[in-house]
Amino acid sequence: MKFDAVYYEPDSLNYVLGKELKEKYGDLPWLPIASHNSIKEMQEKPNSEFGKMKRNLIVGIRKTHKYTENHKVSDYLVPYTSSGCTAMCLYCYLVCNYNKCAYLRLFVNREQMLGRLIKKGRESSSPAVFEIGSNSDLVLENVITGNLLYTIPKFAEEGRGKLTFPTKFDMVDPLLTLEHRGKIIFRMSVNPRELIKRIEIGTSGLAQRIGAVNKMCEAGYPCGLLIAPVILTEGWKEMYTGLLKELEEGLTAKVKKQMFLEIILMTYSYVHRAINSEAFPAAPDLYDGELMTGRGRGRYCYREDSRKEAEEFLRSEIKRIMGDVKILYIS
Repeated sequence: MKFDAVYYEPDSLNYVLGKELKEKYGDLPWLPIASHNSIKEMQEKPNSEFGKMKRNLIVGIRKTHKYTENHKVSDYLVPYTSSGCTAMCLYCYLVCNYNKCAYLRLFVNREQMLGRLIKKGRESSSPAVFEIGSNSDLVLENVITGNLLYTIPKFAEEGRGKLTFPTKFDMVDPLLTLEHRGKIIFRMSVNPRELIKRIEIGTSGLAQRIGAVNKMCEAGYPCGLLIAPVILTEGWKEMYTGLLKELEEGLTAKVKKQMFLEIILMTYSYVHRAINSEAFPAAPDLYDGELMTGRGRGRYCYREDSRKEAEEFLRSEIKRIMGDVKILYIS
């Protein structure tokens, strides 16, 4: 992957990964910063620079390791080796937290983070599932850091419970031969191809994503799909019916036999509208005042009647097209 510059905490070069990144991107400008959390130069840039800001790589040390209980596909959300992303999905929930500074930040202290996670798993009263990809896309990150090549076999050997992460990318070939012992749950996020092209900017196409989950399942990884986020834009019913038909036709029998679905309706925000209008003026406006209502702190979600209609439609179409596939939740 190509970047314009690297902003780094000097102490990050004391870690193995920090040294590897310095060598890998040694031809780029390396600009020292006091903290990956606060880069004044970035914070002062206008919203119109959002896309350009994502061409910088931030390298630091993760200092907070708070585990958040979760009761969906995992037991805990775990801060792990990165946050932010190089892609520019117009609805990205990380923008709600980081505003225009939702660029990719890499944390070099992976040994410390994985050690804590393994310890937490051993101390749990029963085997737990840890979500390690809630702040970034680890398949994308792995292209830069190789962190999944480090994490998966080490957790397979020493960890108790399971790890899981979602992705919108198809670069899974390096993971196929890893020793995982069924302890890694792979989840692919999908949307209609029209929405991927217009709204999930910089991510893999639908056919490539389907191919990737087929490969991972064949390699023995437990697999699921996220239909997320469901966007109730013009023609959404036809688009999601088309998506389900492509999944039914493109997924292997092995995937369809053991997979599960997660379905998440889109949450949007005032911050998204401000950034997208300036950084992507030709992009569609995902805010719909007729279908959406406030959700606190400048966020919007679909109104209850719209959500109910979407859930009923999706459950019916999934049943009609894909049969009795397990739906973990619709939120």
